[in-house]
Amino acid sequence: MTDDKHKKAAALKYESAEDNAPRVTAKGAGLIAERIIELAKNQGIPISEDPDLVGVLMQVDFQEEIPPELYKAVAEILAFAYGLNRRMMDND
Repeated sequence: MTDDKHKKAAALKYESAEDNAPRVTAKGAGLIAERIIELAKNQGIPISEDPDLVGVLMQVDFQEEIPPELYKAVAEILAFAYGLNRRMMDND
């Protein structure tokens, strides 16, 4: 992700009551990636940069659950996000 023209982003959503695994809810490159990141920041959604994982997530169809081989990598990111949310709530 050295320049904005080649920047890529993917967004995931996971509802444990509804989903078996996280779903890809947005993905794109260039200006679309910038917009995804901007929206996440504006909503206070934690952002994790992992270009290799984003590259694989770009291959998952929109609204599809991630494949099982990505569970571990995505679980680490979700744990990171939940930890940030917990810390923010504790500081309030």
